[in-house]
Amino acid sequence: MSHFVSRWLVLTIAAGVMVALLPGMEAVGEPPILGIAAFSLFMALINASIKPVVHVLALPISIVSFGLFALILNWLFMQLASWLAFTLFDVGVIIHGFWWSVLGSLIMAIVSSIVGDVIGE
Repeated sequence: MSHFVSRWLVLTIAAGVMVALLPGMEAVGEPPILGIAAFSLFMALINASIKPVVHVLALPISIVSFGLFALILNWLFMQLASWLAFTLFDVGVIIHGFWWSVLGSLIMAIVSSIVGDVIGE
């Protein structure tokens, strides 16, 4: 359980950096960190549960498409996390398009790797 909480914290920091850097991402909530935290909660749940299975099942398509299908899956997972956050908590992160999602995924991967290394995850 503590691993999940630390992963959620790392993703919250990464999502906060993503929202701060990208004009195509917008945090909704009062204060905005609530929207980012709700979005990160669902990203952590998705990453821990369905993402590994879906990526393994989609591996042949990703190989044929030279990894472009993996970008589509990441966009769908970010959209799902955003939808769940808004549906359940009325806060979240609005993603204004596919390419903002791709850039957001890249920023989240880099920042979560750095933060994870710093906190020793």
